[in-house]
Amino acid sequence: MRTSRYWILLSLLIAGSSLADTVTVEIKGYQFIPEEVTVKPGDTVQWVNREKRQYHSVWFEELGEPESDYFFPGESTSRQFTQVGSFPYRCGPHPEMTGVVNVEE
Repeated sequence: MRTSRYWILLSLLIAGSSLADTVTVEIKGYQFIPEEVTVKPGDTVQWVNREKRQYHSVWFEELGEPESDYFFPGESTSRQFTQVGSFPYRCGPHPEMTGVVNVEE
């Protein structure tokens, strides 16, 4: 009985973790690539800095949130999205760099 509970629990954990995806946005040439992504609730967006020398941030300013920490070439930051909606963001030090995360069912 104890062994079957273990396998059931393990199966549920594996199934639950496979439902969420991670979408990668690259930062290169002072651009978010792609500029717009669409994900489902529970998915994560990861921003990866591919610049040679420049730091960046991801700031959901319209949500009233603080700017993320700066991340440098080769580093990344990520965020999980749980609510449906359209979430524009920008780079704090480079306001001309903008993007949008759309979360749809």
